[in-house]
Amino acid sequence: MKALAPAAGPLQVLAVGAHPDDIEIGCGATLLTLAARPGTTVRGVVLTGSDARVQEATGALAAFVPGAALEAHAFPDGRLPAHWEAVKDVLHELATRAAPDVVLCPGPGDAHQDHRLLGQLVPTVWRDALVLHYEIPKWDADLHPPTHYVPVSPDMARRKVALLDAHYPSQHDRDWWDEELFLGLMRLRGVECKSRYAEAFSAHKVVLDLG
Repeated sequence: MKALAPAAGPLQVLAVGAHPDDIEIGCGATLLTLAARPGTTVRGVVLTGSDARVQEATGALAAFVPGAALEAHAFPDGRLPAHWEAVKDVLHELATRAAPDVVLCPGPGDAHQDHRLLGQLVPTVWRDALVLHYEIPKWDADLHPPTHYVPVSPDMARRKVALLDAHYPSQHDRDWWDEELFLGLMRLRGVECKSRYAEAFSAHKVVLDLG
């Protein structure tokens, strides 16, 4: 069951990524928004990454959400499906320590095999949380129509991009890594929800408390 997150009060958030930078690319502006919400606690988890990349991710998450802690694992990049059982064990062990209201993770239809595996496994582990699947632009052209949006102000959108650039210098030589891409996707999603900018998510099941 995917329960709707509380509209007010303390909020526990778990952000899961296959690689360093997945979380901030996929939902960095949402994290900035959550960081301003009183009583919000954010925990991050990445499944792969060299020591240098994990160091980047640790600094990035702390910059997006001051006080947030990052847990990193050392599975081989691009090979998570070959470690299905071990990845599942890591997530289940984490679930014994984390009972979040909201889980942010990649989507089950993501073209990258590492992202896709997490998108498939996370909802089977956290059945009582609202699971929101974020999107990551890439060469594979796998973006799908989303189901949910988080409107983002121009200042927040630009802050996301500035923090990405500041904390992930190892990615600057990627031909897709630039302000135009990150702002462009947020601008497109903003148009779809009548906001200047937005981040978009997909959810398989959402329980609405209308009482």
